[in-house]
Amino acid sequence: MEGLEENYIVSISSPKDAEFDCVVGHLEDIIMDDEFQLLQSSFMNKYYTEFDDTEENKLTYTPIFNEYISLVEKYMEEQLLERIPAFNMSAFIASLQSHREEIAGDIFDILLTFTDFLAFKEMFLDYRAEKEGRSLDLSSGLVVTSLCKSSFVSSS
Repeated sequence: MEGLEENYIVSISSPKDAEFDCVVGHLEDIIMDDEFQLLQSSFMNKYYTEFDDTEENKLTYTPIFNEYISLVEKYMEEQLLERIPAFNMSAFIASLQSHREEIAGDIFDILLTFTDFLAFKEMFLDYRAEKEGRSLDLSSGLVVTSLCKSSFVSSS
């Protein structure tokens, strides 16, 4: 085995980066948990008929948005504090911008619904379309074709 070189990649991250990664890992677990899924779907089921796909936003959206933020953020913060006793939500939210590219899509989308009203409204519109059977079903248009030609020759 002489002449073989071993290459090692060393990841150097700051304690702040490691802490952020730890929180994101726990957030993934929380979001995937059945209890969170039930909490979110119950909330959306309660209010989805309020949302219309129009450019004008109703005044009724604001209290629903605020209630959602309060409910979901409180739940997530409680869950994170159980897992990380020194967790600080304000510090985590402040560090989100500098780590934006590192966050998986689903988690970022959920976090975005806390701060971006349009993302929140879009979540409700998608939910309503799905509940009313208007969501896009692209499965009938999918065709799977092998990119490799089979070298297997049948010998009959």
